[in-house]
Amino acid sequence: MGKAAILLCAGSSLRMRGAVEDKALFPLMGKPVLLYSFNAFAASKTVEQVIFVTRNTKQLDPIKDVLNDISSSFGLETVFVSGGNRRQDSVENGLRTLPENINHVFIHDCARPLIRPETLLQLSEIVVRDKAVCLAHRIVDTIKEIEGDPAKTRLVTLKDRDRSRLWGMETPQVFERSLICDAYRQVQKEELEITDDASAAIRAGHRVSLLETPYPNPKLTIPGDISYFEHLLAKAAVNSPI
Repeated sequence: MGKAAILLCAGSSLRMRGAVEDKALFPLMGKPVLLYSFNAFAASKTVEQVIFVTRNTKQLDPIKDVLNDISSSFGLETVFVSGGNRRQDSVENGLRTLPENINHVFIHDCARPLIRPETLLQLSEIVVRDKAVCLAHRIVDTIKEIEGDPAKTRLVTLKDRDRSRLWGMETPQVFERSLICDAYRQVQKEELEITDDASAAIRAGHRVSLLETPYPNPKLTIPGDISYFEHLLAKAAVNSPI
């Protein structure tokens, strides 16, 4: 059963507030952020194809330069496809690119460069059994929900949420190919707005397994994250160097 990975690189990096022009290409500890995820998939040997969803030609050319000669040395086919205005549009474009021999697909945000090969192997085993599995972490903070206008923060009415039932969703999220393609067709048909792939599967009536992340797997989002990521990378070898 063939497997592929869709690596999302088309984000606008707006929340970096100009400190980083392109998160996917930002040199984190001397290596472009996207290369950490690619290296993890290459080392895990979980996929035969990697589909990079890119923002535009300005981004595409340097990504190709970064990957030049690396993908072939690991026997990985690399494909490039244009992204969309929203994350869900980019995922849909990646799904349309999948060849017929692919039965399962990883969907991963390249802004999460700390993913490890051993975690990918666990996800790869679970998806064959359960058809849908997402990396996630337990919520440890006390969570409150604002009743009424969510933009209002002064003297608001707060509702408690049971944190024992709450999980923070991460990527990769991994699915049987037919399941997630059908789910995204439904999202498009109903003109839904979703922020992760599990939402598409759930809205289509599917159950999803969760794999509790054994290692830190945060998303590079704001300028202050950079030093934290460098600390984590210095503390442990996340991927074998290539």
